[in-house]
Amino acid sequence: MADKKSDKDGSGIDLLESHVGKVVEQLLDCRKQNDVLQAEITSLQSILRSCKLPGGESGSDGTSGSFSYEEKIRIRQKLVTILQRIDVELKSEITG
Repeated sequence: MADKKSDKDGSGIDLLESHVGKVVEQLLDCRKQNDVLQAEITSLQSILRSCKLPGGESGSDGTSGSFSYEEKIRIRQKLVTILQRIDVELKSEITG
C-alpha cells in the first residue's frame, strides 16, 4: 500500500511541475510582449514629442499656417492622453 501512495505523490508532483513549467513559459512570453509593447510606447511617445504639426512656419503674430499655438498644444495633449490610455489598457491586459 505504501507503494500506491508513493506513486500517487509522484504523479501529483510531476503534474504540478508540468503546470509550473507552463506558467513559467507563459510568464516569460508575457514579459517579452511587455518589453516589446513598452518599446513601442516609448517610440510613439518620442515621435509625438518630436513631431511637427502642419503649418510649422510661424507668422509675425505667433500663429502658424493652419493651427494656432493653442491648437497645437491641445492636439499634443490629446495625443499624449491617447498614448496614456493605450499604456493603461496594455498594462491591465497583461496583469488581468
